[in-house]
Order: sequence, then structure tokens, then C-alpha cells
Amino acid sequence: MKLKAPFIKLPFTFDVERLRQEVLAFPAEAWAPHPNKIPGNSALRLITVGGTENDDVAGAMAPTPHLLAAPYLQQVLSHFGVVWSRSRLMKLGPGSEVPTHTDVNYHWFHRVRMHIPIVTTPEVMFHCDDRVVNMAAGESWIFDNWRTHRVVNGSDVERIHLVADTTGNARFWDMADAAADGPIAARPVPYRPGEKAPLAFERFNVHRVMPPSEIDQLLADLVSETVSTKGGAAGEAEVRALERACWGFRQDWRQLWSLFADEDRGVPHYRKRIDGFLQQVRGLGEDLRVGPNDMPVLRVAGARVAAYAVNEGARGQAAAAVPGHAPAGGARPAPSVRTVPTYDRPIIIVAAPRSGSTALFETLAVTPQLHTVGGEAHWLAEGFPRLRPGAPGVDSNRLTAAQFDPQIGLAMHARVAEKLVGAGGTPFANAPSVRFLEKTPKNALRIPFFDKVFPDALYVFLWREPEENVSSIIDAWRSGGWVTYPQLQGWDGPWSLLLPPEWRGLKGNPVEEIAAHQWAVTNTTIMEDLKALPAERRHVVRYADFVADPGKVIAGIANFAGIEVDAALTERTGGPLPDSRHTLEPPRPDKWKKNAAEIERVLPGLEAVRERLRAFR
Repeated sequence: MKLKAPFIKLPFTFDVERLRQEVLAFPAEAWAPHPNKIPGNSALRLITVGGTENDDVAGAMAPTPHLLAAPYLQQVLSHFGVVWSRSRLMKLGPGSEVPTHTDVNYHWFHRVRMHIPIVTTPEVMFHCDDRVVNMAAGESWIFDNWRTHRVVNGSDVERIHLVADTTGNARFWDMADAAADGPIAARPVPYRPGEKAPLAFERFNVHRVMPPSEIDQLLADLVSETVSTKGGAAGEAEVRALERACWGFRQDWRQLWSLFADEDRGVPHYRKRIDGFLQQVRGLGEDLRVGPNDMPVLRVAGARVAAYAVNEGARGQAAAAVPGHAPAGGARPAPSVRTVPTYDRPIIIVAAPRSGSTALFETLAVTPQLHTVGGEAHWLAEGFPRLRPGAPGVDSNRLTAAQFDPQIGLAMHARVAEKLVGAGGTPFANAPSVRFLEKTPKNALRIPFFDKVFPDALYVFLWREPEENVSSIIDAWRSGGWVTYPQLQGWDGPWSLLLPPEWRGLKGNPVEEIAAHQWAVTNTTIMEDLKALPAERRHVVRYADFVADPGKVIAGIANFAGIEVDAALTERTGGPLPDSRHTLEPPRPDKWKKNAAEIERVLPGLEAVRERLRAFR
């Protein structure tokens, strides 16, 4: 929920010692892994759908046996006099963190999350937007989770918070608004032995079909905060197009409601209109973002509206409060939009352009163990204007950790999720964790940056002998099929392939010198960047070895990356490799000799890099 400040400290304190006694009395097996499998994060469920062990947010809430066994936790929640939604004890291990993220789904549009620290230290820091606070034990806080936020436990103890969700009531929000305007003296709330604490739990929290008034509020709010990264007239036109798409959807929804309300026979019509709306928003492109948190508008529209606009199990959901009774109509269907998974040890192929990386990528991509975005991801970095060549501090495709910030990392995770596909282009099934395979030559100059985006990424470094590689780069320039910058300020004519540092010094030079510079700088940069990482995160492949024995090379990569050489990989590497999609001419060992005169002129200057490559492991 949006708040007037990133953090608001509520004017109450609680008996820390009593809270610790109750929390530490729970057995170890009561703690469950975080639903998103975030390392070091676990939870003990206090209020859930039906009072059972689950992490759902849609359905009638009830207390779990854990909460019923903890009288002071009940008194703490009762003290606020509100209706409670999903609530848990959240544990954050020593040295662990909750990664930077933003809560955008429908649940969070109306609800705020309250934190009461129970076990903590001054080294536990909560970040929200540009603010950082340490929440002391026994205090009570709410925060604006519409903004990007994260938590870092820099101590050697397990942090435990009571974390409870509520829509609040008028009295609660009057108190919170007053606290946001200035400090209010905190009133202690002691444990009262034997006192029964009345608690109210959500029973109805999703609609069978959202009424038009709810759709209007959700989309009007989204449009009001949408910006385009293009800026200028083009950006304004994109925002207006989104506003028009949302207005049309709202009008059609109201018409459908006047025909069907929330009757079953209307569901196919509602779902068809939802799919059409998402297609419209998707067609507006990657540049529409939510201003306060830089989230993609498509993802927010999906998570806020599309995933919850029609809910098959909403009727009779109060029955879920009784264990063993399922809601009428069955479980709510899977959302029609994508969730952002955890990226488990992404495999990033880094290589100079035209070095065979597409063939390697297409070979690895056949296994269902890996997901890709279907090809090269030039948009992943250059979809952000501040990361494009020409932006302040960015003169080429080179990016370092200095250009990274958490909001960009979060947005990149979401943009990858929007395009994820499995082997053969199969749809991404909203799995909580995926192995992501990436290959974009420009990203070979961005390893320090992507090390921040994907901190546990594994790098497969593919290199090719200079004669062959430089010749292929020359052919790409001459073909005109690899233009990356049609108009590059400071350069005459279009630029092809990646843009290395010091490219301006090549102006007016023959194509073989440009190609040699691209090969040498890319390979040298890769080696220097990979040397800065632990050795177990890099694996080196020579292109000639891959062509000669693809099965052996793929087996080495599989062992390095922790995947199996399954039937798909075995079949792919059982004979000669098929030509990649970007092949100009079928490969042959002496193909480079057609450019021999040009290559022999620049080859002496490349020998030192060749020797470094042969020795690099």
C-alpha cells in the first residue's frame, strides 16, 4: 500500500521478553522455507487461508495452531482493533537479506504490512526507497511496499519479526497519519495473563468477478503513475495510448457487468476481454514503467487486475475457514500473467561477436533444464536510457557496477520473466525458480554490471582464433546485416556489432582494424573481468574444440553448471552441429583466407591476446 512516507513508526511498544518466550517455544519444524525460496529466509504461519499450512492470500483467513498457542501474540494483534489478513513470523538468517523488490499484486493495493521486531540487532537494516531504518525490538512499524525495498541482516543472529497484513480501519489510519507527521510518544502494551484477546480475520478478500468500480480504481491509479522511458512527445504518446487502452477495458468491463454481473456464464467473456487487454498493453512495448518503482506496466496490470479480476473460488470462500472444506467452485485458477522467479545460477555465455556463441547457445537451449528469452537480449540493458551509449558516463557497451542500482536490477528480473520460454519455445510455467541461459555479445563487456544483477551467475567464456573470428566480423560489417547503431554520434555511417571502448579512435580506419579492435578488446575485457570473480564461476571453451567434439564440450559445460547431459543434449551433439540461425556461410577451417590480405595486416597486433587466451583457464 502507498503511504505518505517510506516508513511510519506507530506509537506502541510491546513486551519483548514475553514475545521471545512464545516465539522461541515453537519447534524447529514449525518454520517453513520462504515461499519464493529466498536463501536464509523462513516463516512460521500464524494466520492463513483456512488456518492450515499455506501462503495463499485469497480466501477466508483463520488462525493456525501456532497462533492459538501464543496468547501474547494474539493480544498484540488484537490491540490494533483491525481485521487481519495473512500474518507470519518471519526469520532472516545471519548475513542474509530480503532482495530488493516491490509488491505490486492486487493483495497489496489495499493492504499494509506491519512489522514488530522480536529478535533483532542494530545491524539489521530495512531499506525502502531512499530511507534506511533499524527497527528496534518491541517497536511497531508500517512501510510503503509500493516503493522498492529490501532488508539486510548484517549481524550474526537470526532476526525474527512479527509480520502482519491488514487493510486497517479509520481509527488505525488516523493514528498512522498522525505518526507520519511527527514522532508520537510510544505507549507500552504489556502482557495480560489470562486475558482472552478478540481477533477478526478476513473472510472475503477477492471478488467472484471484480465490479466495475474496483476495476476503475485500480487502472486509474496505475495510469496516473505511468511514465515512458522514451520521454518527449513519443513517450507522452505511449502513455496516452495506455490511458486509452485502460479506458476501453473499463468501459467494456462495465458493459459485461451489466449483462452478467458475477454469474458463471459471464466468465468466458470476462476472460477473453482480459486477454485482449493484456495483448494491448504488451503491444505498447517495454518503455512504459511505473514511476515510483520502475516496474513494467504490463506486469503491474497483470498482477493487480488480470490475475484477480475473475476468481472461480470466491463464492463461498468463508467455508475455507473450516479445515477440510474447500471453497465452492474449486481453487482459484493460475494467474494469466507471469510471476518473477528466482534465477538460480544463470548461465551467461560471454564471447566476442561472430565467435560461434549462437551455435553454443542454441545447443544448450534444447534442454528443458534451461529457460531463455528466445534469443539475444539487447533490450535487457539498452531498454534503460541511462544504460545506452551516449548517456552520462556510458560511452560504449561497457557497463560496470557503477551503473547498477537495485531498481534496475529488479526491473531486469521482471523483464526477463516477461519473455522466458523453455526448450522449443514452450511457455514459461510460472515456476518459483529457473535456470536462465543468456547470450548477447554486448553483455560480454558488462560482466561487472551483470554480476550485480545476477550475483550467482556462471560464465561460459567462448573464444575463437583471431584469423577466423576477425574474418567473420569483417563479413558481418560488409553484409550490413548486423547494424546495431544506424546513427552513432561521432561516427560516419552505421555501426555494426558491439560497441567497444575507444571506438572513436577507429574513425576512418579500414574495416579490418575495426574488426581486430572489437575482437581484442572484447576478449581482453572478458578475461580481466572473469579474473575478478571466483574461479569456480567461469568455464572456458575454445570454438575449435566445440566444433570438433561438441559432445565433449557440452559435457564439460554441464558438469561446470550442474545440469545433466539429458536426451535432448545427447541428440543435439550426436553428430555434426547444425548451422546456427546467424550463419552467413557454412563453416570450414580455411574460410577466413578469403580475407587473408586484410587479416594478415592486423594479425601481428593480436598475437599477445591470442597467447593470453590459450593460457587462460
